[in-house]
Amino acid sequence: MDLKLTADHERYRQEVVGFLDEHWNGLNQCDRADPDQLRAFRDAATAAGLLYRSVPRRFGGSEQPADIVKLYVIHEEFARSRAPREVPGNGVNNLVPTLLERGEEWQRERFIPHTLTGKYLWCQGYSEPGAGSDLASLTTTARLDGDEWVINGQKIWTSFAAESSHMYVLVRTEPAQPRHLGLSYLLLEMSRPGIEVRPLRQMTGEMQFNEVFFDDVRTPADWVVGERGHGWSVSRSTLKHERNSLGSSARSEALFGSLVELARVVELHGRPAIEDSVVRDRLAALDARVSAQRWSGYLQLTRAAADRLPGRIGLTNKLMSTFIAHEIAAVAQIILGDHGLFAFEDGQRGPERWFGQIFGSLGFSIAGGTSNIQRNIVAERGLGLPRMGVAS
Repeated sequence: MDLKLTADHERYRQEVVGFLDEHWNGLNQCDRADPDQLRAFRDAATAAGLLYRSVPRRFGGSEQPADIVKLYVIHEEFARSRAPREVPGNGVNNLVPTLLERGEEWQRERFIPHTLTGKYLWCQGYSEPGAGSDLASLTTTARLDGDEWVINGQKIWTSFAAESSHMYVLVRTEPAQPRHLGLSYLLLEMSRPGIEVRPLRQMTGEMQFNEVFFDDVRTPADWVVGERGHGWSVSRSTLKHERNSLGSSARSEALFGSLVELARVVELHGRPAIEDSVVRDRLAALDARVSAQRWSGYLQLTRAAADRLPGRIGLTNKLMSTFIAHEIAAVAQIILGDHGLFAFEDGQRGPERWFGQIFGSLGFSIAGGTSNIQRNIVAERGLGLPRMGVAS
């Protein structure tokens, strides 16, 4: 593994730092929160080749040559300056790379530019009450009626459906075909008649997830990505990008840093929690996990820079992030004890924000594929083990 940057990449780092000093670091907090300023910053960063690097210019990207080390430098320096990167959400992270990989040219021209600017906000219509980890068993249907698809059924756990303008949805269009061959990947507007969104209140009090009901909802016939009946393979492309984004070590490192700070300021048994032997043991074990994830990322980065595949270790990214988030939440719960409960009740911002992390860590083990499904992927695709229930 070679962690030294070349002289060219070190010069590039200075260019990124210079850009951030000019366009971001000089802004005050009010300017940074202003939507117009954010938009202007992203436009300037895109023009400089720092954002939307893999997206062609004709679709609103910067169309830069693939350079995984430059991308790493950008991520690192933007994080150091706390500068915004691409517009967050399902659209940029999942749909755009899926359209670039599997969409038709007119679909890219129509949907990608508005997605990059945040004009189009996308939610993902995958899970159903009877189809979660076993997604191929979904029952939401779409039939072709002239030049439109007519959709009926229900989706659940749909993040940000109430705020989204569009959805990419997996539906059954070929009921006579085997499960995986009868699905299609459709796009639709959330303002279409027949769509009902019902928020689901989480244990944190938030309503990020929703149920979505479809009653004869119509969407154009050509708003299908990939071939009709081949939506399963298209959905695999989307989940690949989702799992990669969920597997980053940056979130783990930020969470762990916050946990250490929490242990310094909250008292446990009359002294700072970080001085408690049990807490220190758990923190040390977590530090090792986070370091392992970081070095795993460096290994994958080095392989990518040499134009090599990450290998089986790349299959562990999301699973490792999930485990670390759950362990961080568990240690935070030990440290907080009753402290956060009182703060949570009176509505003050304080230690209670950790209860959102504690509760949310349970959902993180489901998002992007449950942990057990991830373990099956590692076992079957990475280690070549037989499927469960199949004799060796």
